[in-house]
Amino acid sequence: MVQPARRLERIPPYLFAELDRLQAEAAARGVDVISLGIGDPDQPTPPHIVEALQKAAADPANHPYPSYAGSRRFRQAVARWFEGRFGVRLDPEGEVLALIGSKEGLAHVIWAYVDPGDMVLVPDPGYPVYKAHTLLAGGEPYVLPLREERGWLPDLEQVPADVARRAKLLFLNYPNNPTGAVATLEFYRQVVEFARTYDLLVIQDAAYTEVGEPGYRAPSILQAEGARDVALEFHSLSKPFNMTGWRIGFAVGQAGLLRPLATLKTNTDSGQFTAIQEAAVVALEQTPPAWFQRLAQLYEARKELVLTTLQEVGIAATRPRATFYVWARVPERFSSDGDFAAFLLREAGVVVSPGSAYGDHGAGYFRISLTVPDDRLAEAMDRLRRVLA
Repeated sequence: MVQPARRLERIPPYLFAELDRLQAEAAARGVDVISLGIGDPDQPTPPHIVEALQKAAADPANHPYPSYAGSRRFRQAVARWFEGRFGVRLDPEGEVLALIGSKEGLAHVIWAYVDPGDMVLVPDPGYPVYKAHTLLAGGEPYVLPLREERGWLPDLEQVPADVARRAKLLFLNYPNNPTGAVATLEFYRQVVEFARTYDLLVIQDAAYTEVGEPGYRAPSILQAEGARDVALEFHSLSKPFNMTGWRIGFAVGQAGLLRPLATLKTNTDSGQFTAIQEAAVVALEQTPPAWFQRLAQLYEARKELVLTTLQEVGIAATRPRATFYVWARVPERFSSDGDFAAFLLREAGVVVSPGSAYGDHGAGYFRISLTVPDDRLAEAMDRLRRVLA
């Protein structure tokens, strides 16, 4: 039997695939499982976006291979949206690149820049893709601890100079998954100075900039002076438009910095279906502000329910300003976050994400996703009260 590549031995099981497996096993035993583990919006994609896809999919002009970089209409729509949202002008011809979801782009940008032995600065806790693909590409992840006392921001002054000089990439993710933390423009200015000092590229995963508490507006790193020279930013339509299954996102930044990723993608995929890009244009240009206000209010009400419940059972949690996650401490009577997650699944039929799945510095925490219907979330909180009170 042909053996798989040895590089796969370095990669732990993907968190959400493992959660799916455990949930399926419990369901097979007859357990009514409520999953608070995966951040997949329960609300449908807005009707005007669905209708745009239906119309575009019926047009034979959209049936051939798409443009590798993304359709001109999509890239122009992204540039207009970005200027309106962040006040940053982009050239749609070279500074916008369509992605088959931002996860794909985040993985491939590592392969576009990292040679075996190169170092990558990776936040911990953090989205597992950053570390996994660094390892697959033969790079060396260097952990940037994110700690509660620092507001879950990395302390770049603690990175040894020799490590910083070896690093090719620095990954950031704000608003942050899994902690819900946010970053300020002043923090991004410090990051830009760090990147310029050590000649490295910053990769800002901005998937959650449009998901926050009412009135909060997350900044873009490209708003910081000098960021164009050292940073790329990755966005997704998945979270703000409830389009996770559509797989459409984009990367933006200086054309010269985007070009290696575009070259790799040209030799890897053939782009996203043009009809989906057409629907994304409608999402970016025709979604009314009221949509985002309703979404913010929905998640705020759910967040309040979860935080109130956790307080009632004696669990400490940080109130997030953005994302649709609540990041909380595991009760002291449990030996680990994995033990706590197993207890909740076994005793309450509730799935949560153990913090250590996001890295060693996530140990002792767990994440609750707010992306389940209101009645199921209320039922999950009732179950937590019963088994933890």
